[in-house]
Amino acid sequence: MRPARRDTPRTLPARLLTGLAALIGLVVVGALCPGAALAQSPAARSAGVPSAGAQAAGLHIGDGRLLEGNGNDFVMRGVNHAHTWYPGETQSLADVKALGANSVRVVLSDGHRWSENGPADVAAVIEQCKANRLICVLEVHDTTGYAEDAAAGTLDHAADYWIGLKDVLAGQEDYVIVNIGNEPWGNTDPAGWTEPTVAAVKKLRAAGLQHTIMVDAPNWGQDWQGVMRANARSVYDADPTGNLIFSIHMYSVFDTAQEITDYLNAFVDAELPILIGEFGGPADQYGDPDEDTMMATAEQLRLGYLAWSWSGNTDPVLDLALDFDPSRLSGWGERIFHGVNGIAQTSEEATVYGDGAPDDTEAPTAPGAPSVTAVTDSSVTLGWVAATDDTAVSGYDVVLVGDGTSSTVASSTTTTATVTGLTAATTYTFAVHARDAAGNRSARSATVEVTTDGGGTPGGACSVGYRVVGEWPGGFQGEIAVRNTGSAAIGPWTLAFAFADGQTVTNMWGGTATQDAGAVSVAPASYTATIPAGGTVTLGFIARKGDTNTAPAAFRLNGAACAAP
Repeated sequence: MRPARRDTPRTLPARLLTGLAALIGLVVVGALCPGAALAQSPAARSAGVPSAGAQAAGLHIGDGRLLEGNGNDFVMRGVNHAHTWYPGETQSLADVKALGANSVRVVLSDGHRWSENGPADVAAVIEQCKANRLICVLEVHDTTGYAEDAAAGTLDHAADYWIGLKDVLAGQEDYVIVNIGNEPWGNTDPAGWTEPTVAAVKKLRAAGLQHTIMVDAPNWGQDWQGVMRANARSVYDADPTGNLIFSIHMYSVFDTAQEITDYLNAFVDAELPILIGEFGGPADQYGDPDEDTMMATAEQLRLGYLAWSWSGNTDPVLDLALDFDPSRLSGWGERIFHGVNGIAQTSEEATVYGDGAPDDTEAPTAPGAPSVTAVTDSSVTLGWVAATDDTAVSGYDVVLVGDGTSSTVASSTTTTATVTGLTAATTYTFAVHARDAAGNRSARSATVEVTTDGGGTPGGACSVGYRVVGEWPGGFQGEIAVRNTGSAAIGPWTLAFAFADGQTVTNMWGGTATQDAGAVSVAPASYTATIPAGGTVTLGFIARKGDTNTAPAAFRLNGAACAAP
């Protein structure tokens, strides 16, 4: 796992490199038996006998699925947010909701390692989740890497923290899931995870907490030795209410489709509830997580996922939004929110927010007709007059209109957006909808028709500097500095170059890369769309490589060759 924050380990210890390939096989062969006794037998289900979880108020488990109080299947589509380290970033919940999330996992501290999030703060977080119509997963982060990291706290201490918040949590079962402790065991003797996990579950239930409980896996959450997989049935059966869900964290251990599908299907086949409670996509020195398979399998199996993380990571590659700015999504953020099987495409709001009469039923007014501010052969930048609302407009959706249908192609919290991935010399029709925090959507704006360029326009004078920032077996991090040496601004722009040794870009920030064999084309992010005269924009990226890593020989900006700096 990657470093998530300066205080929070997100890397597998170096000693795992030896024998990791062999040990990961334990995940594949280990030990969930679909024929094992289930929380409710098929005979009981066919006889119409409800499971224990079905008797619970609020979010609960039934037949291996996470359900709402009304029995509706609820599939989490959301992100993690580091509240305990950034308590002032209270706008973040509204921002992730505006981008389509239906849930958020909130990092808290029980006071063992960081400053404790007290009852008033936790109550405020819950109210912010509810105000933004999000299901709230609350987790204690102090347990991260216990038994390997000496600074980590115990699950028992975390359980006491939750019991101390019992009055704050009471009555919030429809909206809140309690994640006892984050990654509560490292790689040292991970079999030790099972007993304290069972004890913590029993302690919370004995204290009267009725919420659905979430438990994280050992091995820093990735369960590469199969301990949670092997012991999931006994842990689940330790919960007398049956309202317990397992959370697997998927980073570089899960770098093949087979590992991902085997792990998730093992739980589904055994009717044991599971979700991907954290995952990353950018490659690191231990591997390249297969986020495409993670997201596709989660959608196929209707399992939840919560991407790591909104913003504030020490390694910015893992930031979904740069500097907590929703208008500055990274490549990783674009993948999560707007990519295939992403949040915008698959998220459904919890029905608890629609069962009653919501306080806000008034939709925003339609935005003004969009106007075109920039066009290239593969992108269009649009702007529009803001909509109004009785409370507040939280975001906008740009839709592609055609044949009597429309589909969302970009989202923004401002009154501008850039639509990328278009075909050259092609005519498109776009319109805009406004949204508020209650989920009300405006009527569609008037449309605008635009034809993309047939090719790049001259980029003017430019120079490009290229350097390798860091390198490891199988991968590297690179940086490209594009300077406008002319007297007029350039933008939007397209940068083209080629790798000679089979290098493949897997993630980029500052722009969006598309690649065909060795040829790479980069379109700008919203915040790098214009290069002012004499100015420079910097692109960063992660790429795979072989034994040789030759730098690109030439760069072209909007078709014009650029000099070396």
